[in-house]
Amino acid sequence: MDAKLSFWGAAQGVTGSCYMLEANGKRLLIDCGFYQERKLKSRNWDPFPEPANSIDAVLLTHGHLDHCGLLPKLVKAGFKGQIHSTSATADIAGIVILDSARIQVEDIKHKKRRHERQGRKGPYPLVPLYTTEDAEATIPLFVKHNYDEPVLLGDGLEASFHDAGHILGSSGIQIVIKSGGEVRTLAFSGDIGRWDAPIICDPNPFERADYVVMESTYGNREHKSEESIPGDLATVINETVKAGGNVVIPSFAIERTQELLYHLNGLLGKKEIPHLMAFVDSPMAIRVTEVFRRHEDMFDEETNALLASGDHPCDFPGLVMSRTVDQSKSINQVKGSAIIIAGSGMCTGGRIKHHLINNIGREESTILFIGYQAHGTLGRIILEGEDEVRIMGEKRAVKARIERINGFSAHAGQSELHRYVSALQEAPRHVFVTHGEPDAAMALSDWIKKEKGWSSSTPAYLDTVTLD
Repeated sequence: MDAKLSFWGAAQGVTGSCYMLEANGKRLLIDCGFYQERKLKSRNWDPFPEPANSIDAVLLTHGHLDHCGLLPKLVKAGFKGQIHSTSATADIAGIVILDSARIQVEDIKHKKRRHERQGRKGPYPLVPLYTTEDAEATIPLFVKHNYDEPVLLGDGLEASFHDAGHILGSSGIQIVIKSGGEVRTLAFSGDIGRWDAPIICDPNPFERADYVVMESTYGNREHKSEESIPGDLATVINETVKAGGNVVIPSFAIERTQELLYHLNGLLGKKEIPHLMAFVDSPMAIRVTEVFRRHEDMFDEETNALLASGDHPCDFPGLVMSRTVDQSKSINQVKGSAIIIAGSGMCTGGRIKHHLINNIGREESTILFIGYQAHGTLGRIILEGEDEVRIMGEKRAVKARIERINGFSAHAGQSELHRYVSALQEAPRHVFVTHGEPDAAMALSDWIKKEKGWSSSTPAYLDTVTLD
């Protein structure tokens, strides 16, 4: 068996997911993601460790930016192979990379003007990594597959996608290598979702693998129960309305926004919160919500029952989808309290920054976080209690109430990660723990070694291992 695995991203870090598998003379990339941690963002401008035109195919676990966001850069650099994914992942990833390209181009324009005005230079080149044309050239390379469908990659390599329960269309990927009478199976967990989360189905763990590459975002901590979400959400909304402020929610456009709408729909139906204006101020979230409507076959039984009753989980009276810039600006003219849902989820870009500028200095408003905030992101800095933060180049006093609801996370908590890996019916040769901050990754790896008695490690950035 002649196979090597290289960790091009998400190694002792949470974003930038990317792994290179070399086997039987072929080179496959599993994911090709964008770095979002501030201290690691410079890696987005680094050349790929190997020429893009030497890569035969990409297998994509799901459509989050930190897993698909560098695909247009790969294509721009010369990649001409196929990008394999589920149908929903292809639809979502297409939206994500186009939005990423647009934001980069706009951000560069704003930064150039700001740096000229301030007479300073930033830490990154003032050029976009790729343009909308590069993103548009990437979309035709997608090949869509169903869950559990064999994907023949040639030269003794075969892959399949298995529901990861993380976001719509998300997958763990199994790759089977046949060489010289030997067979090796690799399992890439992708991002693992939660059991009993609304809308989508539960994770479908692997039962056998020789090697496992497994995420560890919450490898050292638990979430609050999903059951606590409606009560926590109602409390925040009702107290903010009483104070006369807005509830500003930085939300990931994919899954988190749709799950939030699901819970708001339920609270309104039970009259546990007042009927007030609610805005989804994210063109990407709006487009992703439309993808949800096209892939209702991927919903769980509870959500399908809701649809059968004539109630859509992502809609309710008073909900406004703000598609244009003018519609976004008009939100500031609304009198009284409103719920404002905007991206990006970690406050690293997008329309949320404008709503933070208008609300973070208001004692009566609440900034509510419902998703993971990576180290170094604006969202994490706000959440950690800084009295002053820099937003769009200027320092702003933090006077708004800062809240967090953990139960919304799309990632499996510690015990759910243990449940996922414990589904393996035989000991793997090795478990590579990735996609987590060092403490979280080490905690999961240590648990696997101690409780399961299996070989495990936390590879570093650009490590390469031989798979025997």
